[in-house]
Amino acid sequence: MSNTKWEQDSEYMSYVGDLLQEPAVQKLSEYEQHHATTRLEHCINVSYTSYCLAKKMHLNARATARAGLLHDLFYYDWRTTKFDRGTHAWIHPRIALRNAEKITDLSPLEKDIIIKHMWGATVCPPKYPEGFIVTAVDKYSATSEYSGHLVDKIEQTFKQKFSFAKVSK
Repeated sequence: MSNTKWEQDSEYMSYVGDLLQEPAVQKLSEYEQHHATTRLEHCINVSYTSYCLAKKMHLNARATARAGLLHDLFYYDWRTTKFDRGTHAWIHPRIALRNAEKITDLSPLEKDIIIKHMWGATVCPPKYPEGFIVTAVDKYSATSEYSGHLVDKIEQTFKQKFSFAKVSK
């Protein structure tokens, strides 16, 4: 039995279920994204939230869900891998697009969403409103995922200091 909201959303699953079965997508579960989540969890969060917003705005929810799921389809640790011909922000969308094209046919809308989801860190904005949604949700999700990690670190630091102060007295 499904236990998450996105798994219970039959329309959403009709759009991305085939992609979620792909070994290339499942492999994202092997990569940590923002300390507390895997890249697969991050991509699902971006995909489902973006899908809900696109649906509410009467936009192309299918393309938004699919491109949102595939936007980070790359297989390296972005924190340590360096590139000679550009930054991770510029290169990984191109790698993700190439990898996505290996597992499914993509519409021009889906391609634009994937390739331009790093707008802000890159200069070329999305062509379509669905791309702005995925871009914004990606930034929000990344910030939320990372800030959760920071809160945990701060709590640990205070607990250690409090315990140390208690023992010292």
